[in-house]
Amino acid sequence: MKFYRYNTYKLMFLLTTVLAFTSCETDFENPNAATSDQVFSSREGILAATIGMQELYSTSGVRYIVETPAITTREAGITTTFQNMIDLEDGGDIPNTNSNVVGLWTTMLRVIGIAEDISANAATIDIDPGTQSGLIAYANLYHAMSIGAMAQNYEQVIVATSEDNPPFVSRIEGFNTAITLLNEAKNTITANPISAEFETEVLRGEIDLENTIDAMLARFNLYAGNYDAAIAAASEVDQTSTSVFTYDSQNLNPVWSRVYQNGTPNFKPRDNFGLPESFVIDENDGRVEFYLIPLDELNLNQLPIEDLAGFFQTESSEIPLYLPDEMNLIIAEANLRSASPNTGAAVTALNLVLTDTDDAFGVNANLPAYAGDTSVDALLDEVYKNRRIELFLTGSSLEDSRRFGRPEPTPTVQNFEEERNRNFYPYPNTERDNNTNTPADPAI
Repeated sequence: MKFYRYNTYKLMFLLTTVLAFTSCETDFENPNAATSDQVFSSREGILAATIGMQELYSTSGVRYIVETPAITTREAGITTTFQNMIDLEDGGDIPNTNSNVVGLWTTMLRVIGIAEDISANAATIDIDPGTQSGLIAYANLYHAMSIGAMAQNYEQVIVATSEDNPPFVSRIEGFNTAITLLNEAKNTITANPISAEFETEVLRGEIDLENTIDAMLARFNLYAGNYDAAIAAASEVDQTSTSVFTYDSQNLNPVWSRVYQNGTPNFKPRDNFGLPESFVIDENDGRVEFYLIPLDELNLNQLPIEDLAGFFQTESSEIPLYLPDEMNLIIAEANLRSASPNTGAAVTALNLVLTDTDDAFGVNANLPAYAGDTSVDALLDEVYKNRRIELFLTGSSLEDSRRFGRPEPTPTVQNFEEERNRNFYPYPNTERDNNTNTPADPAI
């Protein structure tokens, strides 16, 4: 068995339900279980696998994508004595066995493995061409998002799981691979528009596939330094449209479950969105009330914390795949980082965020237009501040902290004055023990 692949013998499905996924290190064949060939050889099986891929990403995946960098970059403070959370807040030499470090890596690889099988098998099944194109494009989307999540947190990544000892590539190559997958997805559904069947069975009125692909193209092109492409993709996104992960009593909002479930929180948001005091947040900024509930308390390490609102207040609160104003912030930043910075275009895009009063999700700053220093450096600081506020607990904070050149962390453990306590995470022992291509861990 390939360790990094999901266990196909435990990939069970019923025609009217979703798949259940489990990790394993040893295969125990169940004669009553569906084999991989059976799952991916029928319309019902491949649709169920696609829904299962989404649910794996939106539950376990989103938990690790949000929680792990949130602690590292001070967006959140721990409220538990579990060692994995203590490791993340303490910083320094995080163990390769840390369950967040392992969970983020292995969950993304499982999603990639499922996405690869959906994409490879969709063309072999007798289904509507628009359903086939939807399956391939959707698989590419999750493949790309999983690579992107890994590349934001690890120095090198795996982009395909189809062989033993898969090679590692640089994180920038990872982002560019994700971009290629997204462009393929876009071309696929342009050539064969998605069917009503795929809309009903998979997207369910919750995911706008075309706009989500463009949003991810904008995001990953920005991270890869492809600024013109980032601006072009962000400009294509219809900011009145939304894409959300939905939850219920069986599949809980994964951030709510870590903050509120059973009254035993693992973490809570930090005051001021975890930003240092040098970043002054306007007291009238509507996003403060949207995301934070005042709480005059300190966490275990005497760090000020608040209660959490926003997209995480109930077990069934929806979580967006992207926020509309992320596109405006991408346009602003990309214009500032271009070879010939366009500060005017950057200010225009930034003002769309600051003056927003009709955001599709209600994330409205409702502030006056920007009236500060219009130098490139000052505007980049303003973009960074607004990304930390607007995109709070979306998993972008570690990528942003590095990209905007925030102060480097030191190897010192429990230096809670640092804005971030790691640059990248170590590679999980589960990968190193099974893949001889695993690189050396980053120093910090």
